[in-house]
Amino acid sequence: MDLNQIAQTAGQQALLSIIVELFAIVAAWMVLQEVKLEQLLRRPRSIQARILQIMLAVIMGHLLAGFLLDYWKWSGLLRGLVE
Repeated sequence: MDLNQIAQTAGQQALLSIIVELFAIVAAWMVLQEVKLEQLLRRPRSIQARILQIMLAVIMGHLLAGFLLDYWKWSGLLRGLVE
């Protein structure tokens, strides 16, 4: 494998990771919309509440994306058991 192929593979993996990360953040945001945060916050419509919602979506999305990408990587490594 030459240097160009390695760079291209790394770029493809980075692009896949970014797409999965963004998808997971959007999915977490959609799930958080169904949670009644009004009961936990003093001012649920404030800018601080919205920032908290965004932060929670990013954290949850990052955790979900990490799990999905790790699972994908581990599944690919299982092929080594068969060969």
